[in-house]
Amino acid sequence: MTHPLIPQIIELATPIAEDFGLEIVDAVFQTNKRPPILRIDIRNKQEDTSLDDCEKVSRALEAILDESQVMGTSYVLEISSPGISRTLNSDREFIAFKGFAVIITTYAPHLGQKQWLGRLQGRDQSAVHINQKGRAIAIPRELIAKVQLDNHR
Repeated sequence: MTHPLIPQIIELATPIAEDFGLEIVDAVFQTNKRPPILRIDIRNKQEDTSLDDCEKVSRALEAILDESQVMGTSYVLEISSPGISRTLNSDREFIAFKGFAVIITTYAPHLGQKQWLGRLQGRDQSAVHINQKGRAIAIPRELIAKVQLDNHR
């Protein structure tokens, strides 16, 4: 379940990221940690996301969060970029990574196979859609164990 502050945080973080040519991919507030951890994943649309990108967003966002007092309590801010084994979960991630190479693993074989590689086209209520060498494939959502970015392509 998404923490109620996440939409507000994304609203504050989005223009900051955009000023640096970046986009917000995901935000998670881990309240079970002491102090709580606010992790925001960013992506550079032009090139690999750098440590410098993360630091710039971190400094600018920290100032805005402190000023707005949205967080209200002490917390740790982590700005990171999606890693190698990045698993896609939210609608926002499926939109942000459209066109990216993905690996889809299914619980049971679908059309004779349990692993699918292709370019992500999107996700709707019933299926995840990929393009595999020009062929459109829809994999039923109830069969999908996980969808992750394929950083080798």
